[in-house]
Amino acid sequence: MRRIILTVALIPFGVLTPILELGMTHVVNPDWPGHARLHEVWQLLTNSTLALLCLWLIWCSRQVRLPALIAFIISLGFLVAYALSPLYGGTMQHSDGSEVAVGGINLAVAMMAVTTTAIGAVLASTFRTPHDGRDRGRDTTPLAENQPG
Repeated sequence: MRRIILTVALIPFGVLTPILELGMTHVVNPDWPGHARLHEVWQLLTNSTLALLCLWLIWCSRQVRLPALIAFIISLGFLVAYALSPLYGGTMQHSDGSEVAVGGINLAVAMMAVTTTAIGAVLASTFRTPHDGRDRGRDTTPLAENQPG
């Protein structure tokens, strides 16, 4: 179950963010300085590549702790950047002033808060004292046993 939770939690920064930010609001926005666009593409490539590494660690190397830690750092980094945004003039509003929000809550911030919480729970579970002697940082059950039914 932890591997499935982590896999789903990788979608926001590994897939959705690159898709959403490769458009006119970010990467190809003519109002953005070229230097800012370079940093944006760097961040998108880094996060997507780290998401792929996490998937490999989860499903091929059968690790849980390391990919959870990597994903937690990335998703928490977004929330910290959002919290600190008043200090550097950051905003979740697009350059045209629009914002994707429901009831005054930005959907990206809400999604990343839920994602970070889920990843944090998985990460915390890898540090619990095992009663059966198994290493909680590595999923040692065969893949067939993890499948429902």
